[in-house]
Amino acid sequence: MSNIKRALISVWDKTDIDILAKKLTEIGIEIISSGGTARFLREKGIEVKDVSQITEFPEMLDGRVKTLHPKIHGGLLAIRSNKEHMEALNREGIKPIDLIIVNFYPFEEVIKSDDISFQEVIENIDIGGPTIVRAAAKNFQDVSVLVETSDYKSIIDRISNGSLDIDQEFNYELCKKAYSYVAKYDAAISNHLGILNTDNSKKKIPDTLTLHYKKSFNLRYGENPHQEGSFFIQEDQNEPSISNSQQIQGKELSLNNIYDADSCLETVKEFKDNACVIVKHNNPCGVAEHESLLQAYIDARDCDPVSAFGGIVAFNNKVEKDVAEEIVKTFIEVLVAPGYSDESLEIFKSKPNLRVLQSPDLKSKDENLMDIKKVVGGILYQDADRTSDEDFVDFKVATKRAPTDDELKTLLLAWKVCKNVKSNAIVLARDNKTVGIGAGQMNRVNSVQLAQIKSKDHYGTKNSSLASDAFFPFRDGIDEAAKAGVTAIVQPGGSIRDEEVIQAADENNIAMIFVGVRHFKH
Repeated sequence: MSNIKRALISVWDKTDIDILAKKLTEIGIEIISSGGTARFLREKGIEVKDVSQITEFPEMLDGRVKTLHPKIHGGLLAIRSNKEHMEALNREGIKPIDLIIVNFYPFEEVIKSDDISFQEVIENIDIGGPTIVRAAAKNFQDVSVLVETSDYKSIIDRISNGSLDIDQEFNYELCKKAYSYVAKYDAAISNHLGILNTDNSKKKIPDTLTLHYKKSFNLRYGENPHQEGSFFIQEDQNEPSISNSQQIQGKELSLNNIYDADSCLETVKEFKDNACVIVKHNNPCGVAEHESLLQAYIDARDCDPVSAFGGIVAFNNKVEKDVAEEIVKTFIEVLVAPGYSDESLEIFKSKPNLRVLQSPDLKSKDENLMDIKKVVGGILYQDADRTSDEDFVDFKVATKRAPTDDELKTLLLAWKVCKNVKSNAIVLARDNKTVGIGAGQMNRVNSVQLAQIKSKDHYGTKNSSLASDAFFPFRDGIDEAAKAGVTAIVQPGGSIRDEEVIQAADENNIAMIFVGVRHFKH
């Protein structure tokens, strides 16, 4: 590329822009700017030429029209190697613009406020910025376009011998970033206006939905070795998740690792007290709460030690030395927690293949989180299933016997786990831990039977409490639970045979509560 001589700067986020602009002026590059950016740069002692001086036309309509002018866009779009283009510029007295540095009005931040008016939303839609970026990016062979502050250093590093030279390959990378930046911005506007009414009320789901994800990294392979795969993430999300966790050590994550780690972390987020969750093939195989995080891990592991081997482990609190020493005694694929002591990280080094992930703090939540499921040719879009504790605020005791306080506490633990088990889901729990989990069966009776099978070689099911993700359609599931020694049950209720089911529970002196909420997970 030829030597860069003129730059147009128009930014809302002014982070480090003065540093870059100063470097550019030091090598003789002319800076063009307008509005707040021009004022900011002048306050920093940087010489700036106003856009209106270039266009010979004043800013108008409260700044809505500034850069929308042939003397700006002609300078951006002219192909330097095209003789006719350059002759047209000379004829109209237009000088080329070789570099633009632009970012947009913070639309996504503005719409987070509950107090913003409908008109304020509209006014925060940037027009000139995206137009400039699209024009410059189209002409990437001759024009460099910066939309990310992280690229400022790369530009400064290319200054040499009093000039700035940028190769076309780097420009193409900037071009792709620019179009992605515009697409993300336009998607945010489209999605928000899709739920926003002119009276400023909102609906939950828009008529059209535009998704924007950024590649985090390529996977070694997809779900199976013959499938190619990558991990794409939603940027700037507030919900603590695997997507915004950091890998501290270990082999690269596989698709199945990420999928299972997501399930594991989402389950452990249900708990406020110290808890451990172990997941295998996208279903919890052991969950426990305990004042000691070490004991929570041991209890969760021993619920189903065969399945726990090679599983994914998540904690909701900081992992200390004693927990790390116990973990390295066996084989696990991935460990996720919101923090680790230095001693624990040192211990994990003895297992170099162990993938150790640190999640954000788990107390924060995105109250507007939506859930997306993929099908061939489309997606299913819904509210995230947030309830669990709240389900127990107003439950109904359906049987003659009410559950004891201890049974209620155990039922709540089982219910939180059940919500995160593939349907049909049955969870048996006792003493602050799961003792048997029946997942993904085609009928509920088999799920009860599977939970018993999983438990019999380890904790056993006597005096356990049972959670069912949906109602029992017949009494046979209750009769199976009674054989297992279940003393209390939580379920949604709502079957046309509820009376038959309640009768079965009463006959076996089982306390049963209805919470009126179903938690299918397909």
